Amino acid sequence: MLRIRDKIIDSKIIVAPMAGITNDAFRQLCFEFGAGLVYTEMVSDKAIFYNNQKTLDMLKVSDEFHPVSLQLFGSDETSMVYAAKVLDKNTNCDFIDINMGCPVNKVVKTGAGSAMMKDEDRTVDIVRKIIEAVDKPVTVKMRLGWDREHMNYLSLSKKLQNVGVSAIALHARTRSQMYEGHSDWSHIKVLKENLDIPVFGNGDVKTLNDFIEMSESTNCDGVMIGRGLVGNPFLIKEITSYLNVEDYPLSSRADRFAYCLKHAEKLIALKGEKMAMGEMRGLAPHYISGLYDSTTYKAKMNQMKSFEDLQKILSDYEAFLDQREEKQP
Repeated sequence: MLRIRDKIIDSKIIVAPMAGITNDAFRQLCFEFGAGLVYTEMVSDKAIFYNNQKTLDMLKVSDEFHPVSLQLFGSDETSMVYAAKVLDKNTNCDFIDINMGCPVNKVVKTGAGSAMMKDEDRTVDIVRKIIEAVDKPVTVKMRLGWDREHMNYLSLSKKLQNVGVSAIALHARTRSQMYEGHSDWSHIKVLKENLDIPVFGNGDVKTLNDFIEMSESTNCDGVMIGRGLVGNPFLIKEITSYLNVEDYPLSSRADRFAYCLKHAEKLIALKGEKMAMGEMRGLAPHYISGLYDSTTYKAKMNQMKSFEDLQKILSDYEAFLDQREEKQP
């Protein structure tokens, strides 16, 4: 259990913001398995400022599943403060998170995401004004810095703490690394030792052993997991069972298939079948990764258009695998 200002988080399992993934459907699955805090997909300050309906729809947070952190990206002071006020007054999120970690070109070329780390004073001033304008706790997710020669996460974090940021998540890569190479968890330990506010570690946590190692080697308050949960929300339950000293059998093939369908059903309820199944073409293959001849069925998933298509693919695949197992001595 940890505390961010007046908010209690029951588990140190934190689900990272992932574009196109951490919508309300996926968040519900994560909470059902025992996540302590789940971030939304990042939303654009400009889109909120100009009342883009698609973005406004992304701000909806289920009443049943909390706590949720809505993540905001941008770099313009006026629109960032305006958007933060909208999140504060017009949504039922628990935290407002400022994205200083996204490395993709279309974000950083606008001065947002990781590019915010380049000008510490300007960035701190924007965050200070956001904090002054809202009531909800404001947190930040950042990287180590722009590149190895400019790793300023510690100096920037200290300044952000001083203006009232309530927690910081550190993805232990530089922007220049993108998502390649290895994250360096030693920097998470350094940050934890130098801040009084909660620190979340992020980067390369894909197994229970990774979770244990990051927790023990850095003493971070929360372990943030991202890509390791795509198609594998069962990892949350595995970690929860470990923390509670409970037995938890590893997910079976039947579990994978069942939750793939459940994920699709929740997405359909959220977005309608056409859009949901378009997204499931990219998500469903992760649920069958590592299974025998999964490549064949992943290719079929890439062509599916309806929930019925997904049901048939999984049913056919299950029959194929059952038949293969029966033939084995």
